Amino acid sequence: MSDTPALAQIESLDYEGRGVAHVNGKTLFIDGALPYETVEYRSYRSKSSYENADTVRVVKESFMRTEPRCPSFGVCGGCSMQHMEFTAQVAVKQRVLEDNLARIGKVTPERVLTPIAGQPWGYRQRARLSARWVAKKDEVLVGFHEKRSRFVVDMRECHVLPPHISALLLPMRALIGKLSIRDRMPQIEFAGGAEVDVLVFRNMDAITPADEALFKAFADEHGKVRPLQVWLQPKGPETCYPLCPLDTPKLTYRLDDFAVEMPYYPTEFTQVNPAINNVMVSRALRMLDPQPGERIADMFCGIGNFTLPIARSGASVHGMEGSQALVKRAVENATHNGLQDKVSYEMANLFDVTEESFAGLGKFDKMLIDPPRDGAVQLCQALSDDSAPQRIIYVSCSPSTLARDAGVLVNTKGYTLKAAGIINMFPHTAHVESIAWFEKTGPCKTREQLAAMAAAEEAERAAAKAASMAARAEREAIEAELNREENERLAAERAERLEAKEARRAYYFAEKARREAEAAAGKPVDE
Repeated sequence: MSDTPALAQIESLDYEGRGVAHVNGKTLFIDGALPYETVEYRSYRSKSSYENADTVRVVKESFMRTEPRCPSFGVCGGCSMQHMEFTAQVAVKQRVLEDNLARIGKVTPERVLTPIAGQPWGYRQRARLSARWVAKKDEVLVGFHEKRSRFVVDMRECHVLPPHISALLLPMRALIGKLSIRDRMPQIEFAGGAEVDVLVFRNMDAITPADEALFKAFADEHGKVRPLQVWLQPKGPETCYPLCPLDTPKLTYRLDDFAVEMPYYPTEFTQVNPAINNVMVSRALRMLDPQPGERIADMFCGIGNFTLPIARSGASVHGMEGSQALVKRAVENATHNGLQDKVSYEMANLFDVTEESFAGLGKFDKMLIDPPRDGAVQLCQALSDDSAPQRIIYVSCSPSTLARDAGVLVNTKGYTLKAAGIINMFPHTAHVESIAWFEKTGPCKTREQLAAMAAAEEAERAAAKAASMAARAEREAIEAELNREENERLAAERAERLEAKEARRAYYFAEKARREAEAAAGKPVDE
């Protein structure tokens, strides 16, 4: 790859927030570029059909461009869209969702929901920071990783963290630098609760009494305005324990609209953005519209983020989750909120669910699904006319898997996509959280219909592949013809040059012989 920058006109953004352009038949994905811009770029990865590149210089700016707030932007891998105006970020994410639904799922919502945008700064109440002792610099670095690197950014501030946690970056560096195990502490996990902040230090070796004193002094100094508790994690997440102080409030988050409070361990999964989470749960519950007496399923329920608010309505809720630890915490949270009589929980692998196993759970009136990035295609495929809930609310962290599953629900299971929209859970990143409402309006496709659809799709794929191969063959034939013509032209030029060279050589020797003959005959020789 050449180090010389080249020019590109940016057409759109991809799902990772990179500018998309096309140059010489290749698709370019350019970090730091925005739609409608002309940029100089330099490639760092080149494949046969695409290239990845960095923006070297913006020649013509987009109206979406703004000045990044963070001095580490462009180096830090934590944010990828600070250079884009905030409302434009939200609009782009909405477009990503709509494009995925149309292209992958071949579905269109009857109504596009107003995006939930939230606050752009200081929103992260969960973060996993890396720590690294750099012997050559005689200092500790604490922060996120650099883009496409395992190196830790030399961060002194972070504007997506709460300001009081951002202010601890340098004190944490100083603390670790004084520890006996400064080179054996690779990670700090931050969890912000309703009444306390927790920092979990990953200690790969045991700490000394002197280290413990340093931790206590750190917690005392920085926990005066808002309680701060230090935890240690010697091995896996299940080994973490509080070190100091031990008299702080419990780590909890709240859903104020539903009078729900959920205690949790700092290494357990909870939403990064609790303010947006509260709005998201409220929107999901309005669409789900749970009623007393209904039986509702909460799939991938976690520690009860949706289960307990649903139970507040008087409905009976059955939560299912693949982690026994999360199920245990969900049961405890139900009791903590006095809702144990309205909820039941079960550990199950929802990626292996079948039509028979789902039917065995009994009939649900409605269902909420909040899966990980892999989506819930097995669950969607397991629905039948006998077991399918009347309404499904699907909360997604991946537009592509939501679109795939929406295609299953709408095109094979008799559902209508009533509404869909995005939730900007992670401002300044390309992450797209979304929510969709499906209503049962028709029968499921029969096995024969599904087989016919599969055959038609296979035929369509085969036709598309054949057309692509034909187009490729045509391109290769044209290129071969052009190469043949070019080779013939070059060969003719070479032959012409050789012929001219031989003619000059023959002329030279003929002239030489003539001059020698004239000289031998005593005639004057022409110069």
